[in-house]
Amino acid sequence: MGVYKRGTTWYIDYYAGYKRRREKIGPSKRQAETVLKKRMVQVAENRFLEVEKYEKITFERMTDLYLENYSKPNKKSSRRDVTSINNLKPFFAGKYLHEITPLDMEKYKRRRQGQVSNATVNREVACLKHIFTKAIEWGIVKKNPGKKVKLLRERNTRLRYLDEKEIGKLHCACAEHLKPIVTVALNTGMRKEEILSLKWKDLNFRSRMIYILDTKNSERREMAMNDIVYRTLLDIRKKADGPWVFCKKDGQRYGNVRKAFEGARKRAGIADFRFHDLRHTFASHLVMAGVDLKTVQELLGHKSFEMTLRYAHLSPEHKKAALDILCKRLARNPKGQHGEVREKYPGQLTED
Repeated sequence: MGVYKRGTTWYIDYYAGYKRRREKIGPSKRQAETVLKKRMVQVAENRFLEVEKYEKITFERMTDLYLENYSKPNKKSSRRDVTSINNLKPFFAGKYLHEITPLDMEKYKRRRQGQVSNATVNREVACLKHIFTKAIEWGIVKKNPGKKVKLLRERNTRLRYLDEKEIGKLHCACAEHLKPIVTVALNTGMRKEEILSLKWKDLNFRSRMIYILDTKNSERREMAMNDIVYRTLLDIRKKADGPWVFCKKDGQRYGNVRKAFEGARKRAGIADFRFHDLRHTFASHLVMAGVDLKTVQELLGHKSFEMTLRYAHLSPEHKKAALDILCKRLARNPKGQHGEVREKYPGQLTED
């Protein structure tokens, strides 16, 4: 690290952001030493992003900056960003950030449409747009080429949930360590990560409350224990020896239970079902039991009512029961709004 000369030109050599950097300065050694001191001050003040302004930044370099300085420290979904960026890199590799155009983004969308779902394409394009948003904030580029690039229309039609018979089959097929996890999911609607992140300090058995701190929205949420959840957790508590509610024999929390859940699903003979669909099941059965959508929204921790509408679908059997109730009501009260009504034959009402 320092200044050095090649031919008649002086250069500076230094490290910033764990990366070795070299800059061409000119014929003056004194000027090179002055610029080097300035760079060292910028690095010491943790302003190495400003140093990046002095060189063209490739897309690969910008994605590294984005992950290390924004996504990983600030977002729970940083792993999703890593996946998106790994898919974006091959297409934009070798391009400088300022060279990427709206047309390039549209070409990427079109290419990915034939490979993955529209929802996946949208997540990747949204990540790409936000990379440019941060680049503007950090003074690296002036414009976001994705500003007018529209996301694809999504057909969000996945509404898979279990009926009572399937719930019984799944529970019987679960390994012993998985049964209480699935039970809590079915009776609380909590997400998998929320369940696996639970510690005993997050539970209050006296008031029968679960305090969910590690939520998707980073907002604290409370969930009451019904009798099933209360007995399930209390049984685990009697055998527990560590901070985690759901943990391995060595006391470490489960990182994931995907393989165990997939095995249980196959043994139960249940097709097209994911762990997250237990949340769908929770919401659907609440609605079918007559719970109002506002309460369901609060239990699920949704910010918008539209999100709850997706989960709060009704089964065809439940809709038929509602129509049967209407039919019985009309049969009891045959007098219509515009005059006397009599039943001509079952199912058809006519005016006199």
